Order: sequence, then structure tokens, then C-alpha cells
Amino acid sequence: MKIKITLFAGFLFCTYAFGQQKDTIKTAEKLSEVVVTGQFEPQSIKKSVFNVRVISSKDIQNLAANNLADVLNQYLNITVRPSGTSGRSTVSLFGLDAQYFKILVDNIPLVNEAGLGNNTDLSQINLNDVERIEIVEGSMGVVYGANAVSGVLNIITKKSSQNKWNINAYIQEETVKDEYALFDEGRHIQSLRAAHTFNDNWFASIGATRNDFQGFLDDKNGKDYEINDQTRGYRWLPKDQLNGNALIAYNKGNFKIFYKFEYLDEDVDYYNATVQSGFNPVLGSYTYADDMRYMTNRYFHNLNASGKLFTKLNYNVSLSHQKQERNVENFKYYFQNKNEKENVTVKDQSMEVLYSTGTLSNFFTNKKYDLQIGYEFVNNQGYSLIQEGNNLFVPVRKTLENYDFFASSEIMATDRFSVRPGLRFSAQSRFKDQYASSLNLRYLFDRGIELRGSVGTSFRTPTFEELYSKLIFDGHFFTGNENLIPETSTSYEASFKKSTSLSSGLRISNTFAGSFLNVNDRIDMALIQFNPDTGNPEYQYINISKYQMWNFSTMNQFNIGNLNFNLGAAVVGISRKIENQVFSSDDKFLYSFNLNSSVSYQLPKWKTIFSAYYKYNGKTQQFIEGSSSYVLSDIDPSNWLDASIRQGFFKNQLEATIGARNICNVTNVTQTNTNQSAGHAGSSDLMLAYGRSYFIKLSYNLNL
Repeated sequence: MKIKITLFAGFLFCTYAFGQQKDTIKTAEKLSEVVVTGQFEPQSIKKSVFNVRVISSKDIQNLAANNLADVLNQYLNITVRPSGTSGRSTVSLFGLDAQYFKILVDNIPLVNEAGLGNNTDLSQINLNDVERIEIVEGSMGVVYGANAVSGVLNIITKKSSQNKWNINAYIQEETVKDEYALFDEGRHIQSLRAAHTFNDNWFASIGATRNDFQGFLDDKNGKDYEINDQTRGYRWLPKDQLNGNALIAYNKGNFKIFYKFEYLDEDVDYYNATVQSGFNPVLGSYTYADDMRYMTNRYFHNLNASGKLFTKLNYNVSLSHQKQERNVENFKYYFQNKNEKENVTVKDQSMEVLYSTGTLSNFFTNKKYDLQIGYEFVNNQGYSLIQEGNNLFVPVRKTLENYDFFASSEIMATDRFSVRPGLRFSAQSRFKDQYASSLNLRYLFDRGIELRGSVGTSFRTPTFEELYSKLIFDGHFFTGNENLIPETSTSYEASFKKSTSLSSGLRISNTFAGSFLNVNDRIDMALIQFNPDTGNPEYQYINISKYQMWNFSTMNQFNIGNLNFNLGAAVVGISRKIENQVFSSDDKFLYSFNLNSSVSYQLPKWKTIFSAYYKYNGKTQQFIEGSSSYVLSDIDPSNWLDASIRQGFFKNQLEATIGARNICNVTNVTQTNTNQSAGHAGSSDLMLAYGRSYFIKLSYNLNL
């Protein structure tokens, strides 16, 4: 086993590092707040060697957030990227896309049709039964394995209640910019959740949420527009989602067990902008369009048990079976009678996963030392319909497996100083065996000063698309590559935090953090040859690029009485060496600045909560491929502001929230040098949002 011993030695003299800035949508930190992400067992934020940021259920309520995309728009260093052609919304952290950021539900990576834990569509993650969201930035490869390169997001769901019965129902109506009608336009959400505590040991809950997004027309003319001027359809695709979940939990003494089930059904409608004409001797002249519908289903099962072995060892074991499948229905839409004909449905992509992970800890009676050992098993069965030449579609089925073993120890050298080294070995069925390692340090000074630092290595395995995809038609040639190897990364992080409490009641928390990340063997689509017969370029995924990032951030929190105020800022530098085997890009660092802030105030007499959240995304730059070289492309800055008023009535049994999203009315931002033709540079619009929208949410809560 080849371990990079220099990784640990290098930490002693390297003061680069990352720390996590506190998120602006988190209220003032309480030392008693318990977190679980990356921990041996639940413990307070202050005791954690990781910087764990928490988005509470109250923050989610203030934002009237229905899915994860609604929340992360306000997150520092994160960009939510929507797609107008597929209806998906994915996350980019520190300039690295969703392949490097892992999303978990109760410590279990969440499947999607394109991956496990990564490439997740944020709009498909419902927040109906969420207790809180925990985020750790930086390399988490030892704890969470492959693809936890830039960080992890862990959704903690509700598993208990202080009341015998909890019944919550709400409806939410929201405009889509200036488009709204009760049934045909806007966003319409209905939700119902019931939870019951049977006795001191048993708890169960069940819930369902429907999210009906009628799409965004903007300058388009909708489904029934039959003039062929390319304005038919929607700027943002209509989407109808149904999320269901159920949980049953048992808790007695040190033994806990729960079973969690989640279900997603989603339909996304795509209306072709091209209107075609036909003639039939019976019908005469008619018009139609070739449309399609994306239909996604996801099943999520998770069985978790934790407790003690031999009255001493702490164990935690999870077994999960998940499947997400996307079917595509192609049909012709006839305008004269508004009917669908010639409907053909095919399975486009799917991923089915059998997953298990488990840990043992608390080996020593001396609380100054602890050791955790664990395993992870993944059986991943992927399916994709790929397009060969001559418009021929061929199904590809492949199985990927990995068997991981990891160990981590936590040493309390003193009451103030703790050290946590860790190592993971991953036996891969498809790739060379991989390793991840880490070293985390935490020191508590006097006067509320906390210092944290870490160094770690991680890896990202190629996706199913990168390995097996094919897209060959009309001079286009893009293929996967079964010879790809995993990307490897090294990160350094450090943070300094100062907490102050004044006699006036003012509490202040200041955090300063820095990080450095280096990614090798990065996978990119590159030009491999010009076809000698046709002269057309042919592209393939290969391990060819390099990526480096450094980040400096600060987060400052102020709390006095019913007033909370937060202000954060970050400067990010990114260097990306891209090659297409003909020419390469400059590897100089490109910089961007981000700012976010939030304020909330509760009126003492009426208990009315006023909230506002602001985020500034500074100008970013990136190199993109031109006709003869990589050229520098600028993406304009943008501002994002959300605000709401939340009021409870009848002892909070009825609650109303009114507010506005995207008050700055962001829609598209300009990206330069995207159209390279005849040596002339052009620009295009990058879709970020659909503009200012208003919402009202009415919630009924019955606690017995």
C-alpha cells in the first residue's frame, strides 16, 4: 500500500488551508448544536474537527424553499446552474461542477440516473421532512469515498417528535416572473405530512408534496403556437413533480433503528420550436411538431441501525437500495385537434445501486483516544441509450463495484488540542485501486478562539457518461472512453474563528478561512483526430487537464436579541490547464469575488419574522475552445436578493409567509467570446434565473 507520507509532513510547514465560512442563512451558532456529518458520533460544532455549516429548518421556512435549488442560491461560492433543455439544476462549487460535490440523505449518497451522490438535480430534492442541512467543504474522501472532492452536503431528515401527533399541511402559490394563473401559469405547491409518536420507543411519519411548475414563456409562445418562427415552446420547461416519503423508527436505550423510503415521480415537457407542415388526402393540410416528455422515477430505501456491541463498541450500519430511471416519450403534436399521436417511449438512462456502509468506534476506555474503522460497498448497475452512426440507438448496460475500507482516529492530546488522521482504501472493479488520506487538526485558544486545519487527498471516478457515451450524427462525433482513469486531488485548508459575547447581549462570531485544491488527470472532452474520410473533427473524453484553486473567505455574524445579521465575502482564484491535443489554454489564475449577507428580525409583540438574503456573484472568467486557440470568456456579475415576512396565528397553528425571490430580477447574464466564427468573437446569454417572482405560503400545523 503506497501512502503519501509527505502528505502529513507537509502539513507541518504548510499554512495554506481551508476553513469554512459560515453560511449566511444560518442563525447565530449555538455551541450545543449537534452535527453528524463526518463525526464518529453526534457532537457539538465546537468539538468537530471539521467546519460544519448548518442550514436549519427555520432558514428553509424563511426562504419558503421547496427544493434544494431554492436554498443554495444564497450559498457563498456555490452557483446553481439550470438547464433550459433538460429542466435540470446542478451545483458548481469553487468552479468545479456537480461531479465533484457529493449529496447525501442521512449519510447515504443519493442516486440519480447519471451517478451516485454526484451530478444530482437539485430541483428533484424535496425539503418537506428535513430537520437541517449540513455542509462540509473540502476533501472528504476518507469519510465518504469517491467524488467527495470539493465537499459534501448531508440532508438530515426528521426522525422524532416531542408531540404525539404532528400534522402539517401547506399550499404555496408563486409567480414565475410576471406569469401567473391559478392552473395554467406559475408555480403551485401542495404538501401534507403526518407524524405520530406511538410511545417512548416508536415513531412514524408519512408525507407527500406536489410541485407543479407551469414553465416560463418569456419571449416564447407556448405549446399551441403553430407559426414556424422558432418562438414556439418555453424558455424554462414545464415540470410536474410528486415526492413521497415514509419513515418508521425505533429507539430504546442505546439501540436505534429506522427505515426510510422516498419516491419521486417527475414529468418534464419539451415543446419543439420547429413547426412542420404536412398534407393528407383526408385531412388536407396540417401542422405538427416533434415533441418529447422526460419521465423520471426514483425509489430510495434506507435501513439504518446503530447501538453498542459488547456494551462498549459503537456501531452504525446502513443498507440502501436505490434506483432512478428516466424514460423519454417522443410524439407528434397536431395543432388542429391538439392531440398527441405516434407516442413511443424508450428508457433513456437508469442507475440502480445496492449500497452499504458501516462503522465501529469507541475502542478505548480512555476518552482521549478514539478509533473508527469502517467499510463501504457499492454495486452500481448503469444503463444508457447511446447514439451510434446512421441514427442508430444502442443500449449499454454496465456494472461498477467498489469495496472500501477506512480507518480514522481522533486523539485529544490535551483538552484544547485534537488530531484526526485517516486513511481509505478502495478496491475498484473497473479501475486501479484508489486511496484517500487526511489529517485534521483543531486547537481551542482562550477567549473563544478556534483554529482548524486539514490536508487531504481524494479521487473522482469517471462517470457512466464519460466511460460509455456516444453521440454520432451529421458530422458530430463525441464518445466516451473506457480507458479513463480516476482523477486525484489534494487539498489544504485552515480556518480561524473568534467568538465574542459582550455584556450588552451582543454576540459576535468572526471566521477567516483559506484553502488550496489541486486536481490531476482531470477528464475533458478533447479533439482526437479529423476523420480522414469526411474531414470532420472527432472528440473523446480523456484524462488531459489540470485544475488548481485557492480561496480566501470571511464570515461575520452578529446577534443581539431578536436581530441576526451576517456578512460574508470570498475571493477565489482558479487555474485550469486545458488541452485538446492540438492547442492548449493558458494556466494563469483567474479571479472572482463573491459576497453574501442576511438579516432577520422578529417583532417581540407579534412574533413576526422579517428576513432578507443577498448574494453578489462577481465577474468570472474561463478559457473556452475557439477555432484555433483557447480564448478568455467573461461572465458578467449578478445580484440575488430574496425577502420574506412570516407570521403565525392562533398559537402558530396557522402560519402565513409572503415574499419575493430574485428581487434584482436576474434572468440571463452575458458571456463573451462564445461564438467563434471566421475569426470574429461573439457573445451569448447564460441562463441563471427567470426573474423576479412573488410567493405566498399558507401552512397549517396541528401538534397534539
